[in-house]
Amino acid sequence: MAEDTRIPLLDHELSETPVFTAANLLEGARIRKGLSKVSVPAGCLLDFDGELVQHFADTGIAAEEPAWPCFHTRLFRWRAGGAEYGVIGGTIGAPFAVLVAEELFALGCRALVSISSAGLVAERFAPPFFLLIDRALRDEGTSCHYMRPGRYADADPSLIAAVRLRTDGLSVPIHTGPSWTTDAPFRETGSLIDSRRKEGIVSVEMEAAALLTLGKVLNKPVVCLAHVTNTMATREEDFEKGGDAGLADSLSVCAAALEAALNHAGRKINPGEGGR
Repeated sequence: MAEDTRIPLLDHELSETPVFTAANLLEGARIRKGLSKVSVPAGCLLDFDGELVQHFADTGIAAEEPAWPCFHTRLFRWRAGGAEYGVIGGTIGAPFAVLVAEELFALGCRALVSISSAGLVAERFAPPFFLLIDRALRDEGTSCHYMRPGRYADADPSLIAAVRLRTDGLSVPIHTGPSWTTDAPFRETGSLIDSRRKEGIVSVEMEAAALLTLGKVLNKPVVCLAHVTNTMATREEDFEKGGDAGLADSLSVCAAALEAALNHAGRKINPGEGGR
């Protein structure tokens, strides 16, 4: 019998309806845990490093949602600028990020923002700064389960413009540009980094390509932010985020992006109206 040499990642028939869904998983988890039904806030944040969530837990400025049924994570409710947002920490890597994002969308999330720590690829910038990712190189496998393989996952240009408009007034360095999403951060070789740099890539992280693809497939606003803090641990000052570990800057940028994404979601649902 001839060996099957097909690449499994390319086997997926994307038009078929999945058997295992986020909604069914969450309902099963809710029943097993004996929890009441819950809806998440309309705007949610994935905090990959978990530093913002740890800050919330340490200071009490956000409350944990006891009815969040996910087996793997904790959901916090955070109020900023008069709005309530959901925040989940530690969802690092494309598969985990997309798993939790699907769960949030299944329970009422209308707009999603993510923030990751990222490595610097471009030579024209100096960390730390924030990058609003307008497209992401799909050097990961998760996005191929949602959309045919391709080189980039593109953010919604109108959403990027809305977030850019909202964040321009902040006294925080924010740039817009492309990122490289990889599944294997410890396989970033010198020649590969040089190639990505020539392609115009600004940063490298592990989630944006998959989340942007998910947003496009589900028709949901997804904003991916990168806090570029290092050059792949090649400098003594790498991972320095500034005063208070960059928490105040991160919170202000995330709150602004969440507000813009929710306003954008409102305009898509109710054309001609001003959003929330």
